[in-house]
Order: sequence, then C-alpha cells, then structure tokens
Amino acid sequence: MGKRLESITPILHEFIEKQNIYFVGTAGAEGHVNLSPKGMDSLRVLGPNRVAWLNVTGSGNESAAHVLENQRMTLMFCAFEGPPMILRLYGKARVYHAYDPEWTAKTALFPDFPGTRQVFEVDVELVQTSCGMAVPFFDYQEEREELNAWAEKKTPEQIHAYWEQKNTVSLDGKPTQIFKP
Repeated sequence: MGKRLESITPILHEFIEKQNIYFVGTAGAEGHVNLSPKGMDSLRVLGPNRVAWLNVTGSGNESAAHVLENQRMTLMFCAFEGPPMILRLYGKARVYHAYDPEWTAKTALFPDFPGTRQVFEVDVELVQTSCGMAVPFFDYQEEREELNAWAEKKTPEQIHAYWEQKNTVSLDGKPTQIFKP
C-alpha cells in the first residue's frame, strides 16, 4: 500500500503536475496548526527533492508566520480521479518576499498572478504515498477566478494596505514579515 521514498520519482512528478488542488500544512512551536488548499498554476517541482509554490493574497498568512518560526511543511496531493493515491511531501521550507534578492528568479517560475505575495521553496526530506482508497472521485470543472478578479481591481497600494490589515500577523499573533523587517 503505502511507501516511503527519499525523493520524488518521475512517476510521482507526473502525478503532481496533473493535480488541480494540493494542500499545505504548517505549524509553529505553539498555537494553531494551519492547513490550506491551493490551486491555480502555483506549484513547481524543481528537482527530486525540491518544490516551490506561489502564494497569492488571501485572508490570512499563516504559512509565512509558521515557516519563520518552524520550517516544517507538508504538501499533500490526492488522486480525485484515476487510481487511488495520496502523496505527501515532508520537508523544510523557506519563504521569499518581494524585498528578497531572489524574488525575481523565484516568481519567474510562475504565471504573473495579481496579488502575488510570497514564494515558498521546500527541501523535501521524505516522500510518502498511501493508498487513498477512501478518497472519493471528484470531477474538476475549472479554476475559480474571483481571487484574481478581486486583485486585478486593486492598485499595488491597495494590495499593500490589505496586507497591512490582514497579513502582517498570524492567527496567533506571530509576525509574517510580509514587509521588510
């Protein structure tokens, strides 16, 4: 059934690229555990032990706060069609913001989404598959466009004001460093 691997195999790489949704889990030393669904064209496999994902503006910014305190991150993918499988990537993450020197290179990996907020890069330490036999079938219809439409109506200054209001600290009051410290 399940397997533990040291890296992302070519077959798993192909599986990841076909997924329309994935989930990101993070936690600080104390406080709430965060689990976020991600979509859009926001994930790249950079190598057998490295992935990156683009984070766009949202109502919270838990992953950034958690990674600054505790680099552990888990990404999970589920087969909602075809043969059953769950894939988890366990690793240590780094977060990149617009003020970081690597920002241009990191964001160049992804489409230019309005409201782009951060890029996370994960050094994958463990790859685990499990059966996924209890995961139901779902049919993908299309991406939701509401978030991009919302961000496209905003000026950069308005996006930054939103970040100031909603994204500078986590639910537990931990800093996200969305603005240069």
